[in-house]
Amino acid sequence: MVQRLTYRRQCRYNTKGNKQRVVKTPGGKNVFQTVKKAAKGPSCGDCGKALIGIPAVRPMEYRRLKNREKRVSRAYGGSRCAKCVRMRIMRAFLIEEQKCVKQVLAEKMSQAKETTKKSKK
Repeated sequence: MVQRLTYRRQCRYNTKGNKQRVVKTPGGKNVFQTVKKAAKGPSCGDCGKALIGIPAVRPMEYRRLKNREKRVSRAYGGSRCAKCVRMRIMRAFLIEEQKCVKQVLAEKMSQAKETTKKSKK
């Protein structure tokens, strides 16, 4: 006959936070062992991919980690993946370049207008 098992903690219902697995002790008895919830792990805020170099642990465990374990030594370290950071830097650089080009073209146009006015007089 199958050995009956009882929960070892207060909660007596089969909830998602009260998962158990059967383990055989050296004495030959079957007992319940509480299983921890699986951690999802951090993901990139832009693309949603999992962040490399940061452990996937439960929120309370994150509080116990050291600061160097919670992030990667890079701009946007524990928040964005490397590819997205690269894209952000590139986008910012290209926008600045576009502003410079716009300004140069505006100066050329104003010089061209001045020369046409002088030649008419």
